[in-house]
Amino acid sequence: MRGELELPAVLPSLRSIQAFEQTARFGNVARAAEVLNLTPSAVSHQLSNLEAMIGRQLFVRNARGVSLTPVGEQYLKEVSGVLHALAVATEHATSDVALECLRLHSAPSFGLLWLMPRLEGFRLQHPDIQINLSCSYESLHFSRDKIDVDIRHGLPNWPSYEVRTVRNETFAVLASPKLLEQRPVKGACDLLGRELILSQATLLKWPQWFAQHGLARPENPNALSFDRSYMSLEAASHGLGFALESTLLAQKYLAAGSLVEVAPESLSAPVAAHHLVFPKAHSSFPRVRRFLEWMESELGHSFNF
Repeated sequence: MRGELELPAVLPSLRSIQAFEQTARFGNVARAAEVLNLTPSAVSHQLSNLEAMIGRQLFVRNARGVSLTPVGEQYLKEVSGVLHALAVATEHATSDVALECLRLHSAPSFGLLWLMPRLEGFRLQHPDIQINLSCSYESLHFSRDKIDVDIRHGLPNWPSYEVRTVRNETFAVLASPKLLEQRPVKGACDLLGRELILSQATLLKWPQWFAQHGLARPENPNALSFDRSYMSLEAASHGLGFALESTLLAQKYLAAGSLVEVAPESLSAPVAAHHLVFPKAHSSFPRVRRFLEWMESELGHSFNF
């Protein structure tokens, strides 16, 4: 009939689309094959068939792997949405409609220090929502790993997703009251000779912090170094050194008095380190909307939807 949408005579197979998306994600056929539980030659065959069907080159092959052509980049944007919609539809069809499960993934320190103590409050307000929380520094795949919202740490460089940045986060020099009494600090230069705790994963580290204050990095190595902020904060609370950390993550320690801010007016710096990331389609899920609204309330600022 005139006016009806006509589908092409041949559609690409789901397996070829999956091979394309995973290869584009990793830039490597072997890694895509591992995720899809296929051989690299099978994935290459699927990609060749897809390119032959489209009649355009989707990847540029090189010694280090593959990269998308402009046609491939556009195709990825469009088919990723289709695959995600299919995953969501399948989830809805197989789920118990009486049970809403909110699946969260978070950077470890934010999940442990900020989110975990507040989850009981969310459950009391939304008893019909079950919470599944996992933590790691890995940026997970939303459809494959079944994640509703990912709370990521780092620079907000995820153009294909919705990003809501946690504002009003500040990095400050933190120390136990006992250590500060023994080793008083009046200015940034005083910290050049102090025991410093390095948090390896933070956006602002001691060398950059000293540079902001017009000082060269200390010649002495850091007293301690950790790959998790919660470990740095715990070490600092035991008087093992001075930590440069987020006051948002340190709220529990600051409230208990086991850590204090050292000269907060002059030695602190604003930072945008944590972000709520999710596919645009997820904003229509009631459980996600309710979680984002609750986060706004807890953080004390709006995400400006």
